[in-house]
Amino acid sequence: MAFDSRLLNGIGVVSAVVEAGSFARAGEALGLTQPAVSRAVARLEQRIGIRIFNRTARSISLTDEGRRYYEAVAPLIAGIEDATLSAGRAKALVRGRLRVNVDGAFGHFVLTRRLGAFLDQYPDLAVDVAVRDAMGDLVGDGFDVAVRFGYPEPSNLRAELLLETRVLTCASASYIARYGAPSHPRDLVNGHQCVLLRDPSTGRPYEWEFSRGGETIPFQASGRLMVHDTGSLIGGCLGGIGMAQLLQLYAENLLEEGKLVQMLPEWSDETFPLYAYHRASNLVSAKVSAFLSFVRQITR
Repeated sequence: MAFDSRLLNGIGVVSAVVEAGSFARAGEALGLTQPAVSRAVARLEQRIGIRIFNRTARSISLTDEGRRYYEAVAPLIAGIEDATLSAGRAKALVRGRLRVNVDGAFGHFVLTRRLGAFLDQYPDLAVDVAVRDAMGDLVGDGFDVAVRFGYPEPSNLRAELLLETRVLTCASASYIARYGAPSHPRDLVNGHQCVLLRDPSTGRPYEWEFSRGGETIPFQASGRLMVHDTGSLIGGCLGGIGMAQLLQLYAENLLEEGKLVQMLPEWSDETFPLYAYHRASNLVSAKVSAFLSFVRQITR
């Protein structure tokens, strides 16, 4: 199939639909009517011989073939945009809208509290931060980059390790006054309560373990409260309902302020990783590159 320059117009429309999440919103962004957007997508589908979107009355989503196609062309479109801006001697290449997928712990307690300096540095950039239980389909859902705790699953995305933060067992002063402070992990079986955090991938609570000098002791944590997000986990711990295992990255301020007390500090060698994810391509857009540099700085 010979290259047709009109393909670029269709690819641009598809990119807008993925980012906007609907034909109507894509039309608003492009200055087109919804039927015009639909026709442009249909022409591209006919030209390349695949169905790009699954369409229902309420939603659209990329087909498997459409996702593979979009993964291949999206970085090229971003590269064209950056090259065009550079050729036009634009004052800043970092512009447009950056869609970021994060988990609650990073989004609530790290990213949004420090994002102001990044926005001040790039006044032509807007950032859309979405907190999600799981990363999902980064490309298919129209995200540019993700920053999430946990170990990467096999995918076509590029994963960059940002840091490994320690897992700390914490409790409030009121909890310690009621239940006492354990001196060894085995003491936890004697009437202690834990605030449990649900693992969205399994539906079960995250497992606890205690590590010291290469020795690891697994612990079957139990308690009457299970929560689905880090904010509620911290709230339950602050309220004295039970002990909680918190990541040092966001717990250290609460410990320094005396709102929480670290339990079994000598058994806190366990770490949990934080990764950044983006499309596996050498053509990383300027806005993604700038954001990755910023995230590296605030997690250093």
